Amino acid sequence: MYRVTRFLVDNSLLLIIGAVTALIWANTSFDSYHHFVEFKIWDHAPIGHLHAAHDGHEAYRTLTLHYLVNDLLMALFFAIAGKEVWEAIVLKDGSLRGKKAATPLLATVGGMVGPISVYLGLALVMGTDVYKDVANGWAIPTATDIAFSYLVGRIVFGAGHPAIRFLLLLAIADDAAGLIILAVAYPTSELAPEWLLVSLAAAVGVYFFFNELPRRMDRGKQDRPNSTFIRQKLAFWPYAIAGCISWYGFMRSGLHPALGLLPIVPTIPHADRAFGLFASAEEHLTDMLNKIEHALKAPVEVVLLFFGLLNAGVAFSAIGEATWLVLAGLIIGKPIGILLFGWLAARVFKLGLPEGMRIIDLVVIGCIAAIGFTVSLFVASVAFDAGPVQDAAKMGALFSFFAAGIAIIAGKITRVQKVSL
Repeated sequence: MYRVTRFLVDNSLLLIIGAVTALIWANTSFDSYHHFVEFKIWDHAPIGHLHAAHDGHEAYRTLTLHYLVNDLLMALFFAIAGKEVWEAIVLKDGSLRGKKAATPLLATVGGMVGPISVYLGLALVMGTDVYKDVANGWAIPTATDIAFSYLVGRIVFGAGHPAIRFLLLLAIADDAAGLIILAVAYPTSELAPEWLLVSLAAAVGVYFFFNELPRRMDRGKQDRPNSTFIRQKLAFWPYAIAGCISWYGFMRSGLHPALGLLPIVPTIPHADRAFGLFASAEEHLTDMLNKIEHALKAPVEVVLLFFGLLNAGVAFSAIGEATWLVLAGLIIGKPIGILLFGWLAARVFKLGLPEGMRIIDLVVIGCIAAIGFTVSLFVASVAFDAGPVQDAAKMGALFSFFAAGIAIIAGKITRVQKVSL
C-alpha cells in the first residue's frame, strides 16, 4: 500500500484522479456536484467569499468548500512553487542566476507572449462580442504545469538530456511570472493595499525575532544555543503563525489569498545553495525551508486532489470559444513563442544553448510546456465569474493534456535522442 501511495504522490496523479472524478460527476449529476462544490462550511465567517452589504444588511463572508481549497489550502501549493523560485534566484548555483539562465528566461518570455498573442488575436478574429467575453482570460494559456511537464519531458528526452534542465528553468521562471500576474491582474475584490502592511509586518517580524536576532546573539558561540533552541523547540511554528497572519493580510488586501504565504518563504532559514527542482540531493538537506517543503509534499498532493475535484467538474456541453482559445494559446502559441525567443537568444544574441541541445528541441520543449493544467485551471477560476465562459476556459485547460501526446510525436519527428542518467 505504501508503494502505491508513494507512486501516486511522486507522480502528482492525485490531481488527475480528482479531475477525472469531477468530470464524470459533473456530467452524470451536475446539481449534486454543484452543491458539493459550494457546500457551506461556515456562514458569517471571518474568512471566505465576501458578500457586499445590501438592503440594510451588513457585508459578511461565507466559508465554502471551494473557498477553503482554492483560496486557503492552495496557498501551500504556491508556497512550494515560490520556494523553488526564491532558491533559483538568490542561492549559490541557483538555476536562474547568471548567464546560464539567459536563454531559458528569454524563451519563457516567448512562452508567454506567444500564447497571449494567439489567444487575443484569435478572439479578435472571432468578433468584438467574443473578444469582450473572453479577453480577461488572456493569462490562462501562459501557464506551465511543472510536475506534469517534467514527467513528459523525461519520457520524451530521457532523464539525462540537457533539455530537461532547460525545461525546468523555463517552468520555474514561468511560475514566477504567473505569481506576479495573479497578484497584479486578478485581485479578488476592491484593493485595500494597506492590509499588505500586515503581511509585511509578519514577514519582517518572524525573520528578525526567529532568524536574524538568534544568529546575532550566537556570534562567537560555537554551540549556537539560541538558534538551536528555536530550531529544536519552536521548529516551524513561528513561520506557520506568521504565514496565517500574512495570508489574512492578503485576503483583506484584495490580492488573491492563495499567494498569501509568499512573503514568509524568504524569511525561513534555507540552505546556502540550490540543487534544483526534483533533485534527489534536496531530500538530504536539513535546513528549515527544505524540511517544511518535504513535510508539505504529501498534504499538498491531497490538496491538489481536492483542487481537481472542485475545479475540473465541467459539463462537456460547456465547450465553447474560450475552450479553443485557451487550447490554441497553449498548443500553438507556446511552441512558436518558445522557439522564436529561444532562437533569438541562442543565435541572434549569441547566448547559446546547453551542450547537447539543438534549436529544434525548443519546439518539443514548447509542446511539453503547453501542458497548462493546474495553474491554467486556477487562473481560469479567478479570471472569469462562475458561468459558461469560465467552464469553457476550464475545459481548454483540461484539454491541454493532449499536449503530452503532441510532444511525444514531435520528439519522434525531430528524432530526439533520449539520454538516460
